[in-house]
Amino acid sequence: MTAGARERIAVVTGGSSGIGLSTVRQLASEGYKVAFFGQTRQRVSAAGELLISQFGKDAILYRCVDITEPTAIIGFFDTVRGHWGSPDTLICNAGVSPKAKDGKAAAFVETTIEEWNTVLSTNLIGHVLCCQCILPDLIKRRFGRIVLVGSIASRAVPRLAGSAYTASKAALSGCLRSLVSTLGGTGVTANMVAPGHIVTGMTSPVDSDSNRDALSRIPVGRLGSPDDVTALIAFLASESAGFVNGATIDVNGGEYVSL
Repeated sequence: MTAGARERIAVVTGGSSGIGLSTVRQLASEGYKVAFFGQTRQRVSAAGELLISQFGKDAILYRCVDITEPTAIIGFFDTVRGHWGSPDTLICNAGVSPKAKDGKAAAFVETTIEEWNTVLSTNLIGHVLCCQCILPDLIKRRFGRIVLVGSIASRAVPRLAGSAYTASKAALSGCLRSLVSTLGGTGVTANMVAPGHIVTGMTSPVDSDSNRDALSRIPVGRLGSPDDVTALIAFLASESAGFVNGATIDVNGGEYVSL
C-alpha cells in the first residue's frame, strides 16, 4: 500500500516509541511525510535521527512536545504547516498508564486525583486538542483521516490496565462517535483501533506473570507486536479506507471478540 497519487502529510502523537514509532516508520515507508512528537527529549531525538537516516530529512519532522499544553500543540501544528503545508492525517497514539510500586496497574482506590488528571489530560484532552487543530485543514480540503488508538481495556473487563487509563480510552470512544457525527459529508473519516496485549515500553516484560496470564487467554497463541497494530492503522489512513468510518477494530488475537 502506498500514499496514493496525492501528497500525504501525517501527524503521529507519541511517535517516539512502541506503536507510535512503528506507525511513523510504516507511513514513511508508504511515501507519507510524517511529523511526530513525544514528551521525552532523549527518546524523541533518538527516534527522529534513526527515522531520518532511513527515510531522509524531507520525510520526517519531529519535536519534543507536551501534549497536555494547548499552546505547545497549536505551535506544533503551525510548525508542520510551515514546513510542508496542511496535514491530512492524524494518528492519536500518545498515552500514559500509572503503575503501582509493584509494577502492576494502580488500583482504583489508590489512584490519586493528580494521576487521574495526568492520564485524562494526556490520553483524552490532548487528543481533543489535536483534533481541533487539524479539523479545519481536513474539512477545507474535503479529505482526511483520523485514527484514534484505544484499548481492549475499554472494551472488556480490564485486567492489567488501571481505572484512569480505562476511563480515558472509553472516553476516547465517545469522542469517536462525536467526530463521525460532526464530519458527515466532509470527506473526513474517523476510526479507532483497540489493541490488546502489545509488547511495548508501556507493558510489563514479556516473561512477566501478567503477560503469561494474558497469553493463556489469546487464541492465536502469542502476544502482539506494535507492527500488528500499525498494519491496521496504515490501512485506515489510506485512501482505500474511505468507506470505513466510525469503526472500532480490535487487534487482540481473539482475546476479546465483539458480538
